This record gives sequence, C-alpha cells and structure tokens, in this order.
Amino acid sequence: MEADAKIFELHAALCQTLANPVRLRILAVLRDGEKSVNELARELGVPQANISQHLSVLRDRNVLSTRREGVSIYYRIAYPKIVKAGDLIREVLFEQMAESRLLVQRLGKSGR
Repeated sequence: MEADAKIFELHAALCQTLANPVRLRILAVLRDGEKSVNELARELGVPQANISQHLSVLRDRNVLSTRREGVSIYYRIAYPKIVKAGDLIREVLFEQMAESRLLVQRLGKSGR
C-alpha cells in the first residue's frame, strides 16, 4: 500500500508540473524533436527568460532531458509516453467540448 501512496504522490506532482499552458505548449513543440531555448521562445512567442523558467521546472521533474552542443543546450522530451498521455487528455477534452455543443444545441431547439 505504501508504494501505491508514493505513486499517487508522484502522479499528483507530475500533473502539477504539467498544469501550465506554457509548459504544455513547450511539450507540443518538442514532440517534433529537440529545440534550444531560443528556438522555443521564437516558436511560442514567449520571452526567453520565461521559457527558461518553465524549462527548468520541466527538467527538474525529469519531464525533459538536455544535450549540450557548444554554448547551446537542446531540450527534448525525456519520456515519449508523456506525449501519448497528453494526446489522450486532449481527446477527452475535445469529446467534452463536442458533447457540450450538442447539449447547447438540444437546449436551444427545445426552447423554441
């Protein structure tokens, strides 16, 4: 039972780490391959200092790993299954949005 408690604690910590739109956008960009801080800042339209802070959090939680090339550091997703998990969550959200639209349409038609 203690192992289960630890896993739930780690799960919650990971979800907390990912509970930021900028971090999710970083992961979306990195799904196609590694990028430097400058590349991420440019692609996302977010200041480099802000990107660096988010990258630090993701790296500290072992969501991202790094590779140094000269003076540049390149970031990549450490565990590709995180991308799969994110995709599943997005599918659920799209399904919920579609159901909400249907409900609004039904309510609109019944109110006429």
